[in-house]
Amino acid sequence: MRKLGCLGILIAAAMIAGFVLLQGWGGSGPATRPVSIVVPQGASLASTATALEKAGTVRSAQRFRLFARLLGGGGSIKAGEYEIPPGASPRDILALLQSGRTLQRLVAVPEGYPSVLVHDALMRADGLTGSVAVPREGSVLPDSYAFQRGDTRAAVAARMERSMRDYLAAAWKKRKPRIAVTTPEQAITLASIVEKETGKPSERRMVAAVYSNRLRLGMPLQADPTVIYPITKGRPLGRRIRVSELRAKNGYNTYASAGLPVGPIANPGRASIDAVLDPAQSQALYFVADGTGGHVFANTLAEHNANVRKWYAIRRSRGEM
Repeated sequence: MRKLGCLGILIAAAMIAGFVLLQGWGGSGPATRPVSIVVPQGASLASTATALEKAGTVRSAQRFRLFARLLGGGGSIKAGEYEIPPGASPRDILALLQSGRTLQRLVAVPEGYPSVLVHDALMRADGLTGSVAVPREGSVLPDSYAFQRGDTRAAVAARMERSMRDYLAAAWKKRKPRIAVTTPEQAITLASIVEKETGKPSERRMVAAVYSNRLRLGMPLQADPTVIYPITKGRPLGRRIRVSELRAKNGYNTYASAGLPVGPIANPGRASIDAVLDPAQSQALYFVADGTGGHVFANTLAEHNANVRKWYAIRRSRGEM
């Protein structure tokens, strides 16, 4: 009986010890906030465990290694940057490192961003290294670009430019026969104007039609953003355009000269590129704001002048004139 009692005590002690061990493996970890951990290429379990302990995500690197070997399922950890959630257990941390679900860092390039602002976004991005020149205007495809800590800014910029080259090449192959541009480069230039002239996706093909019609007729495009571009390189002007600026001949001003400007004035998105390569079937030559965030289009100058008067009346009612 005494032997049975001792055996029971040993079994109970073993069960308690096992419970404590499992709690140490599956219970909450010490981190009180999200912690970023970088696992270098070829890193060992031992070096990773030490990094986890130093970062405050596990209590003991030695115990983490032991548990990982005994209970980790034999999977290998994968290189990359990981975000450890607050309170993550050692078991959850190992599963994350084995999954390869690395932290997603993004550089966002909105549609119509000029290249100076793309450069600002790249230089601002935490985790990128090195410097990079301002990309050529119109060479970057607007999108969100993922990167990992330690990637170079030059590499991300090259990926942005490659995305634009690939998309433009594919879109150019699908162009409609009635378009007013004759080269992919001209398509990007016109698309950059369309991008800056309207923020409504539903209007892009109509705006592209207006400018395409004007190009065919040899009419000046008269696009305000082309006047602003040589002054600010795409940054906000912050004031009204001056009469002297409307008359300035600088290769960009489409009031002073007919035809396309000498180059793009922004980085157009996919929809604006598509609009230029497949504009709406319309005879419209004019458009003006309609007071709702969109525009009203007209085929004749008389119709356009009437629409302008309506727009001015709206502005006066708002106290803007």
